[in-house]
Amino acid sequence: MHFGQKNILVDYCMNSMQLQNVKEEKDLDIIISDDLKWDKQCIAAVKTENEVLGMIKLNFADRSKDRIMALHKSLVRPHLEYCTPI
Repeated sequence: MHFGQKNILVDYCMNSMQLQNVKEEKDLDIIISDDLKWDKQCIAAVKTENEVLGMIKLNFADRSKDRIMALHKSLVRPHLEYCTPI
């Protein structure tokens, strides 16, 4: 991965094998892109949030305000707060 606008995009080798150039890398569930923008990380967090909300909707019959708030705080919110600038 190459960072910066004035980078000359050198090809790197390790043990006489050329390393692959990538635009983004995922490590510890954090997406790092070569332009250092957060959009892909935020999109992935929102996708996970929507999946968890769908799971809550399918599996819980009691949809009172207190129950939904407790489920949101314990299941959904951690996905949004982990490494996102939202």
